[in-house]
Amino acid sequence: MNLRGIVAVSGRPGLFKLVGQNKGGYVLESLDAQKLKIVANISNTKLASLEDITIYGEDEDLKLIDVLANIDAKKATAPDAKADNNVLRSFFIEVAPSHDQEKVYASDMKKILTWYHLIKDMPLFTEAAPGTEEEGAKGDLEVKPKATPKAKPTNAKAPTAKSAPAKKASMTSKKGV
Repeated sequence: MNLRGIVAVSGRPGLFKLVGQNKGGYVLESLDAQKLKIVANISNTKLASLEDITIYGEDEDLKLIDVLANIDAKKATAPDAKADNNVLRSFFIEVAPSHDQEKVYASDMKKILTWYHLIKDMPLFTEAAPGTEEEGAKGDLEVKPKATPKAKPTNAKAPTAKSAPAKKASMTSKKGV
């Protein structure tokens, strides 16, 4: 699953694709049918990449990517985000059995299911993330040796070394007198 470049923006519903960056902020495109483009101000907008989001777990935090993969495996039983809280809770026990039930609220589950329904049909959702073993197993990834950087030509002439006059070797040695 390659969710690189897919972000959640604080204060805005839905998910966005990071298109670029300018001096005013990040250029984002919504993933819904409207394809709305916005510029999110760098100083007062928080972006969260879906690759970096974790869910509270009992022992250790769960990665959102793993939970989305589990939801995709059970997509026949995935409820709508507007379902009853008890239905959401029982579904999350199936797809993320080690999540912390006291810290993960129903609103979090609704948000995750909304995100899943937005990205489930996207090609990024089904392709392997860059740098994973799945990508290497397909043979798509070729290992190429790193090219050495070429020296930039300069217009300045290299300083020439002037030879200093050689010191004359003394034939007399001064040993103890």
